[in-house]
Amino acid sequence: MAKAEIKTNVMRILDKAKIDYKHYTYDGDGTTTGVEVAAMVGQDPRRVFKTLVTVGKSKNYYVFVVPVEKELNLKLAANSVGEKSIEMIKSKDLLAVAGYIHGGCSPIGMKKNYKTTVDIQAEEFDTIIFSAGKIGYQVELSLKDLGKVIQFQVAKVAE
Repeated sequence: MAKAEIKTNVMRILDKAKIDYKHYTYDGDGTTTGVEVAAMVGQDPRRVFKTLVTVGKSKNYYVFVVPVEKELNLKLAANSVGEKSIEMIKSKDLLAVAGYIHGGCSPIGMKKNYKTTVDIQAEEFDTIIFSAGKIGYQVELSLKDLGKVIQFQVAKVAE
């Protein structure tokens, strides 16, 4: 399958750091939901995470990695990063801020190292699955290995 041979920037970063990971491909577009992606790659949606970019009242950007079947709780998220309030950034601003497009956003390989929070549900699993930085591509790795390529904290931010 030719599609599986393509390496995304996220995969190259993981390769360079000598981190073992699994990758999955699926046929989808930016409108495919995370729960649909989990089904397409044959995985439990509780282990599949989406990457959300927000902006705080301070105008700082924050990244949240939450289970696809849940929603980001803006109040919990703001508290976790010490902001009065946060809101989702507009889809049109995502490429300029993160370097990714809607549906292909990964916590690895962003334009800048934004403060990143992974929802506590991730700790229930040996590995989690999230976008490999391109629509149709997912990677699976442990939180320990994720911590080798990005800094993040774990907190309850989704409901």
